[in-house]
Amino acid sequence: MSAGVEATGTEAASTRGFAQRLRTLARGRETSLVVLAALIGVLAGLSVTLISRGAELLHSVLFGAARISSIPRLPLHVLLWPAIGGLIMGGVILALKRWRPHSIVDPIEANALHGGRMSLPDSIILSLQTMLANGFGASVGMEAGYTQSGSGLASVIGQWLRLRRMDLRILVGCGAAGGIAAAFQAPLTGAFYGFELIIGVYAIPAAAPVMTSALIAYLTARQLGAASTPIYVPEIGPLEPSAYLPFLLLGLIAGGVAIGIMRLVTLVERGFARSGLPLWLRPAVGGLGVGALAYVSPQVLSSGEGALRIQVGTGITSAVALILLLKVCASSLSLGSGFRGGLFFSSLFMGSLLGKLFAGLAGSVVPWLALDPVIAAVVGMSALAVGVVGGPFTMTFLTLEITGDLHIAGLVLTASIGCSLLVRETFGYSFSTWRLHLRGETIRSALDVGWLRALTVERMMRTDVSVFGAGADLAAFRAAFPLGSVKTVALQDGEGRYVGLVPVAVAHSDAHPPTERIEVLACNGDDILLADMNVKQAAAVFDRAQIDELVVVDHAEGRRIIGLLSEAFLLRRYADELDKARRGVAGDA
Repeated sequence: MSAGVEATGTEAASTRGFAQRLRTLARGRETSLVVLAALIGVLAGLSVTLISRGAELLHSVLFGAARISSIPRLPLHVLLWPAIGGLIMGGVILALKRWRPHSIVDPIEANALHGGRMSLPDSIILSLQTMLANGFGASVGMEAGYTQSGSGLASVIGQWLRLRRMDLRILVGCGAAGGIAAAFQAPLTGAFYGFELIIGVYAIPAAAPVMTSALIAYLTARQLGAASTPIYVPEIGPLEPSAYLPFLLLGLIAGGVAIGIMRLVTLVERGFARSGLPLWLRPAVGGLGVGALAYVSPQVLSSGEGALRIQVGTGITSAVALILLLKVCASSLSLGSGFRGGLFFSSLFMGSLLGKLFAGLAGSVVPWLALDPVIAAVVGMSALAVGVVGGPFTMTFLTLEITGDLHIAGLVLTASIGCSLLVRETFGYSFSTWRLHLRGETIRSALDVGWLRALTVERMMRTDVSVFGAGADLAAFRAAFPLGSVKTVALQDGEGRYVGLVPVAVAHSDAHPPTERIEVLACNGDDILLADMNVKQAAAVFDRAQIDELVVVDHAEGRRIIGLLSEAFLLRRYADELDKARRGVAGDA
């Protein structure tokens, strides 16, 4: 018995020792991060394959086709599936509300606010919800599930290895890059998705890991049978500078439409909230609406992958504007009613319709312009996706990888820059950061601002505060605090509430008699710091108070003194943390 226990203890110690060596290796060498990224690429490719195959299986069983948006006409009873899926989604929402009531952290929020920390169970739940919504025909894309699963796996591995904050954020970007690369069969697109949207910047330390993960995920998904059909477009050859102007206009129009779509989703969500419908019933009602729209055109179902290939490969028809309107409504109903999913692929489909519509209208207004509808559809799909998702280089590389045409990629980049500039100047958010904004967050990208929130007043303050009763006279105060003993003293009343600060030098001035009450010299009684304030909030208080030191209290009402913080120390800590963040991005850390 004792020998068995001893053997078990030896094995456990050996396992812990191996884990510790692995952690040391992972944190000590940059090449180790590339090896981890390759592992994450394999896992991301596997997860994308499982999720996509699961959704295709649901499509085949429920609708009779893997790509339901390409079906010309569906039987009337089949259009009830989105509502039935909504009922199932409602049950999931009720269960999560009871058992996991917190919000699920996505890769952008994780990297911006939490140093790359994500929950694997939450990521699995969101991925399954996305697969369920898409599988039952809700007008949502599955890229949210792809990126969530890849990033969630990466984050858990990084947390187990106790990686540094910057390295963990890079791994999360690797997971998302692998998910997109595997889903679209486009490794460069996945890599730049990781740089622009998940890490928030093209960082030198992130280049090799992110590219490795994207490439390995692409190869893994391809090996497992995932195939992507390229979009064939007419060869256009070199372009004159004037040829870019119409597509720049298309990009600006796409920016306005993108803002409208994002606001419409919010309006629909608020409409459901004000309707009085129970939370669990809203997805079913939304699904019923999607089914009704799909009766007019099945192209509104799911993400629209099959319909995208139909629209890009055909000319302009009279139904283009109607399908665009139906798809916008279907996506807004799906997301606003509570289905989980993304707008990435849906925005590609809507953008292709917008591009064809633009080509048709341009030809009517300016007959000599004669824009090719296929080229306009490709440019439009990428431009609108930039407005909704962000990432102009991501969408440019997506176009390059699915068309193989460098000249069209140049048109896409022009339209994408115009769209991105308009959205950032007039709206300021992508769809992901807009949803976070509605929850009360202020982030506009995945750039790491979490360290700002972590650097709180409580972490920086001194607790050895000199405190004195406000009811005493100057003689008692001078006896307790001779000149040179301390710089300032915090006063409190009989109930222990902060009254104000008194400079010791001022209290010893001959201008005040010894019998005068000390509280008459108190200043900055209304300028206080709270323990949970971050460095940025505290700096704003110092700027307003124009004083070198401020008292920290436990609560704005209780005002019990718990510490003291100087502006000089706060600014020094802020500068140190800012420099640390800069060195992490530059690879000097």
